[in-house]
Amino acid sequence: MDLSPLRIALFSGNYNFVKDGANQALNRLVGFLLANDAAVRVYSPVTDTPAFPPTGDLVGVPSIPFPGRPEYRMVLAVPPRVRRDLARFAPNIVHVSAPEQLGHYAVGYARRRDIPAVASVHTRFETYPRYYGLAFLEPVLTAIIRRFYRRCDALVAPSESFAQILRDQRMNYDVGIWSRGIDQAQFNPNRRSLEWRRSLGVGDDEVVIGFLGRVVMEKGLDVFAETIDRLEARGVKHRVLVVGDGPAREWFARRLPSAVFTGFQGGADLARAVASMDIFFNPSVTETFGNVSLEAMACGIPVVAALATGSDTLVVDGVTGRLVRPGAIAAFADALGGLCQDAERRAAMGAAGVGEAERYDWDRINASVAETYLRVIRNRALGGGPPRTSPVP
Repeated sequence: MDLSPLRIALFSGNYNFVKDGANQALNRLVGFLLANDAAVRVYSPVTDTPAFPPTGDLVGVPSIPFPGRPEYRMVLAVPPRVRRDLARFAPNIVHVSAPEQLGHYAVGYARRRDIPAVASVHTRFETYPRYYGLAFLEPVLTAIIRRFYRRCDALVAPSESFAQILRDQRMNYDVGIWSRGIDQAQFNPNRRSLEWRRSLGVGDDEVVIGFLGRVVMEKGLDVFAETIDRLEARGVKHRVLVVGDGPAREWFARRLPSAVFTGFQGGADLARAVASMDIFFNPSVTETFGNVSLEAMACGIPVVAALATGSDTLVVDGVTGRLVRPGAIAAFADALGGLCQDAERRAAMGAAGVGEAERYDWDRINASVAETYLRVIRNRALGGGPPRTSPVP
């Protein structure tokens, strides 16, 4: 795929200083673009202790810790040094990954120079306030985000279900799909290790219910904990394995005192941890795709997830796992309890998940983003104007 006409300025609020599914996808995208002769320049906050090396040329933008969540960074202003670097690079398309201050600057830059802007949408930002007792802010935040996305030429979302939500919310009407891929050389059933489980004090015959991801409230930790309480009240035998770290770990550990916490795992260690589960439980409704669910499926682990964006496209209910109405504690407990007590069904769902995961090839997926870039550039060249700045009712 010849992408040499592309000069892409990518703006990310977190390109590599905290490891999550979104920024790993962005780094994979940049690697694909560079391998196909596109020019890419990345602008993002940086730290002295990044979670992983960045792919491509990264220009650091000054930032401060985000209030209340110091592991994340926020940009207050874009200094002349960065503006000069951007002018020298002279992009013909801008890609923004979040509706924060740096993203707003990037979209404004694109509009002033009459070049197209594409936004990738990685999470349901408007839902975050409800997890911190600030649900009344959701309509205001939704309106702010809508104005941001309406100034972009096109959006790309990880799943069709989420893309439709964006259309229904009038965020934009040009919404394509940028799905997620899986490295099956890394994530596969052969990574399962009973020896590793034993080292954690988990018996070979114990059914492990796993959590994987950033340990933050918006991942549905309250629903997870309440569901485990229900299983314990019913006398369903199980063990809980929490893989990951984050600011809510202490709270989660207090709620689940008998759980095993491994902390952050990466690379082969992460694949081993996932494959060593027996059921993966993902009650989050903020996911837009569910990389963690795909990783579990590739490892042959059945998934119990909320019937929400991302999961409803990825998990086939009754085949690769179970989908449950968001927040339905009793129904989640029913689904988990049934799988805990039926090893044959777990094995059948796990095998089906491996087959489903094979469809998610990274190169094909990233090529769809490059095609979106080329399409919006052609549209501008043919006389298409920039997006309207005011929302359409």
